[in-house]
Amino acid sequence: MFDSKLNHERSLAAAVLGLLTVAGCSSQPAVIASSQPAQAAGQATSSAADSAAPVNPASPAADSTHAPQPLHLVTLPKGTKITATVRQTLATDKNHSGDPFAASIVRPVKVDGKTVLPRGTQVTGSVYEVRKHELKVVLDSVVINGVYCDLSTHSRRPSDKDQPKGAGQKQKKDNSILSARTRLTFKLSKAVSIPVKA
Repeated sequence: MFDSKLNHERSLAAAVLGLLTVAGCSSQPAVIASSQPAQAAGQATSSAADSAAPVNPASPAADSTHAPQPLHLVTLPKGTKITATVRQTLATDKNHSGDPFAASIVRPVKVDGKTVLPRGTQVTGSVYEVRKHELKVVLDSVVINGVYCDLSTHSRRPSDKDQPKGAGQKQKKDNSILSARTRLTFKLSKAVSIPVKA
């Protein structure tokens, strides 16, 4: 009788796990217990899933690469440079102070040789100030390893863009338009702690 109950629990667990795998929820064991209407059914499924886990070592739950890696905070000091490429065009005749924009980091930001903000990390900025012929922007935030972090940077103008090596410095400075794909280097105006994988 005990064996038939155990076999029933295992077959129930296998059916539930199979259904959840098809639905893409196999890495969320809490869904298994909460999806059962009766408490007894939830307990049976939970205990069966626990006993079935060692039987199927190929399941995502048994794969240690799916386990969340611990994070620790690394401080980017005041003055740290963050070079980012703006992803849309901003202009004094269309944008207002506070308008957001998206950008992506083009040079990894490192502390003690360890990359804290990898190349390609998405950052958010905003228009800091708009005058008749001048636009200033700042970086506001970054989401890294699933954690939102505020950034405080000094403002930059379109003419502050990174110049190619050997480019002449006699170009006309137009600060009314910040073109898409412009590369700007911002400096942190205060330190920020960023979560990185251990």
